[in-house]
Amino acid sequence: MAENKTKPTAESVSAFVAAIGDAAKRADAQVIVTLMQAATGEKPVLWGPSIIGFGSHRYRTDAGREGDMPIVAYSPRAAAHGLYIMPGFAKSEALLAKLGKHRTGKSCLYVNKLADIDMSVLKTLIHASVSHKRAKSGGPSKKPDAGGKAAKP
Repeated sequence: MAENKTKPTAESVSAFVAAIGDAAKRADAQVIVTLMQAATGEKPVLWGPSIIGFGSHRYRTDAGREGDMPIVAYSPRAAAHGLYIMPGFAKSEALLAKLGKHRTGKSCLYVNKLADIDMSVLKTLIHASVSHKRAKSGGPSKKPDAGGKAAKP
């Protein structure tokens, strides 16, 4: 079975965010990192070259694939901010309806800029996603190390 390509690294999240060329996108990135850190209580870790993750949990797909992934994560993509949050929790659809200008993927929320959305709704979405994922995975997160393995808390 193939190994996950996206793993925690020892790279600096601060340097990654500071290197975002567009000042508005960089400012939005700092806000999103702060929101996700507050929601998880976890320090940001760069997973692969471009995903900022918070905490870690073990997953297993129906096909039997297993791996570790962040509880929530964020990537400042060129076209839009990609927020990796768990969909499907109670009231997620109602919250998304109140969020503002966005689009969704399977487990990703895309927003062009934070000025387009209701920040209190985003904060609620992130917190609810964290709670849902922790409940689904059976408890608090494991802190990832730079080798890609989640250490036990």
